[in-house]
Amino acid sequence: MPDLKNKTLFITGASRGIGMAIALRAARDGANVAVVAKTDQSHSKLPGTVHTAVAEIEQAGGQALACVTDIRFEDQVQVAVEATVSQFGGIDILVNNASAISLTDTAQTPLKRFDLMHQVNMRGTFLASQACLPYLERSQNPHILNIAPPLNMAPHWFAPHVAYTMSKYGMSMCVLGMAEEFRERGIAVNALWPRTAIATAAIANLLGGESALKYCRQPTIMADAAYAILVRPSRDCSGNFFVDDDVLRSEGVSDFSGYSEVDDDDLLPDFFL
Repeated sequence: MPDLKNKTLFITGASRGIGMAIALRAARDGANVAVVAKTDQSHSKLPGTVHTAVAEIEQAGGQALACVTDIRFEDQVQVAVEATVSQFGGIDILVNNASAISLTDTAQTPLKRFDLMHQVNMRGTFLASQACLPYLERSQNPHILNIAPPLNMAPHWFAPHVAYTMSKYGMSMCVLGMAEEFRERGIAVNALWPRTAIATAAIANLLGGESALKYCRQPTIMADAAYAILVRPSRDCSGNFFVDDDVLRSEGVSDFSGYSEVDDDDLLPDFFL
């Protein structure tokens, strides 16, 4: 079976949550991971730094590089890419996971927050993809995976938080366009999104509090789904908007109880599905 041994992953927002879970799953195969994130020092409400992530990845069996990076800035992203290539010899996989969120309506969204979401989500995804592209072209099985929702132009996905939806759909449109643009080069570009809420700092701090975490699936379900996508032949798997449990069902998984504390019927649904 194909695996990620000796593959190099460049993962944005990898110091915690879904990005960290994907990194740890790859590390179990002996992968190399560039931990690309802003958090250099510990924070009371945001557990995990690039340095603690590196330690966990290495403990899990991988090699890791701490890249303290704000993906809003082109020079910082380029430095991180160059450091990754210098350390590991190339880049095989880019995971665009870093994201900013504000579930606010038009009147309650400060332009500073609007700018942050678009700079991190859409522009950051485009920037990281552009910076990694020359090295992905040299990989034998190159993948770009955006943690982004399926495109759906129904108004009810926009009305409650139009600024956030626009920024996330910007990541999704990168999938739509780049998958076709890079098809002849053999670079897969796909999106992955969760069926349910995922137990991350965003849920704990912004979207329901600590009590809501019980009704979420663990980030490991996204990691297992991402892994299943990233080991597939890139020329045969591109331009898809995957949902985590659908991916795992296609791999023969039927029991998802290990990913949550409660029954599936009690889980909080994701708001883009």
